[in-house]
Amino acid sequence: MNSVGRPRCLPVQKPYHITMGNMADKYGPVFTLRLGVHKNLIVSNWEMAKQCFTVNDKAFANRPNMLALEVLGYNFSMVGFSPYGSYWRHMRKILTQKLLSTHRVDMFKHVMESEVKVGIKESYDIWQKKENNGSEKATTEMKRWLGDITFNIVFRAIVGKRFVGDNDSENERILKILRDYINLAGAFTVSDALPYLRWLDLDGAERNMKKTIKELDGFLQVWLEQHKLNRNGDLANQDFMDVLLGLVEEGEEFDGHDADTTIKATCLALILAATDTSTATMTWAVALLVNNPEILKKAIEELDREVGKEKMVDISDLKKLKYIHCIIMETLRLYPAAPLSLIHESMEDCIVGGYHVPTGTRLLTNISKLQRDPFMYPHPLEFRPERFLTTHKDVDIKGRHFQLIPFGAGRRMCPGLYFGFQLIHLTLATLLHGFHFATPDGKPVDMLEQVSLTNIMASPLQLILTPRLSSHIYHQT
Repeated sequence: MNSVGRPRCLPVQKPYHITMGNMADKYGPVFTLRLGVHKNLIVSNWEMAKQCFTVNDKAFANRPNMLALEVLGYNFSMVGFSPYGSYWRHMRKILTQKLLSTHRVDMFKHVMESEVKVGIKESYDIWQKKENNGSEKATTEMKRWLGDITFNIVFRAIVGKRFVGDNDSENERILKILRDYINLAGAFTVSDALPYLRWLDLDGAERNMKKTIKELDGFLQVWLEQHKLNRNGDLANQDFMDVLLGLVEEGEEFDGHDADTTIKATCLALILAATDTSTATMTWAVALLVNNPEILKKAIEELDREVGKEKMVDISDLKKLKYIHCIIMETLRLYPAAPLSLIHESMEDCIVGGYHVPTGTRLLTNISKLQRDPFMYPHPLEFRPERFLTTHKDVDIKGRHFQLIPFGAGRRMCPGLYFGFQLIHLTLATLLHGFHFATPDGKPVDMLEQVSLTNIMASPLQLILTPRLSSHIYHQT
């Protein structure tokens, strides 16, 4: 308490990637940091990242034995949390060939288009109702609006059901549990730093993790049983859970892991990887566009030129929307969904930046810091999509150009890149095409980041959406 009896303001906790970025400014692009008994290698520029994920890619392909990876990952059955080995290689192959291949993702184009159109129509109907009643302008909380569309697409693709439906209370419960899961997965725990104290569970992390995964598993088990009861041979309408069950029926074995557990863990991994990250990226993109009206104007001009005003955007239009593609690229550069890579661990001694890295060293790549390098990106803190049409036109996000790796790099990079980028591109383009938007007070959006595993905005993004097309366009199916 201060002298007049009021509590002192506690310092605002900075996101970990910002703190580590400040340390990189002081100690250099590669340094070690001891957290409890574990040595951590922190990498903060593209040259060091390239060394880690090319010549040393196999050395750093392992995951450490951490509490969250074990408890929340179905005892390491979740492919993103699994240690490097035969099970991980087998599941990675299934993901890339059976679930997230270009062919499989293209089978869900109609799902993406229909859910985006539903979201657009609902917003138009809300605007029209307010307009007819002569009431004040309706504001839309964009994180939730974009999240609902994303969840509907992802849930239909993975478990064959819409997320937003008749039982809204159940969906709200699932949403809260998923948010708890993400927060717990990204939190620092005492037992990870000091494993010999795990039995005490001093911070209650293990208790909370077990409670959260038990609740999530309850939903996943119900969906799995429903899929087993409703099996059919219609390959065109199979969701991802159907595909995995089909593999089991064909005699597929998961390297000694229980089949039901593996299916649930894989579906949960896909839900988590696709929903929060896609929603966060689109929210940042919208906020950046609101704060940069000239760039927003150019995006609208491209849409009117390439799509016109007599129809909604569909997936076949996306290849023509090059400027909006660059807007997404620049958003991913400035605000990568995972600003710190999921942690790796070295399986053998190696050399990074001329330094000897012993076996068992944990690796964190500060993707946010790496992608704001002024030597690679002039004016790195400015939102300049044009750089991906000019100086950086040959840079992509497929893990080959280490100055831009929002989906990671190397053998453990995210396999859902194609699915995620297409979802983001279609949703953002359709939103920009369908509505003008502005903040209720006319002020710029607060771009403060929140401490979390996923890089999300600290404040709600409230916008007024106003239709910019003819009324009949919003009711096209």
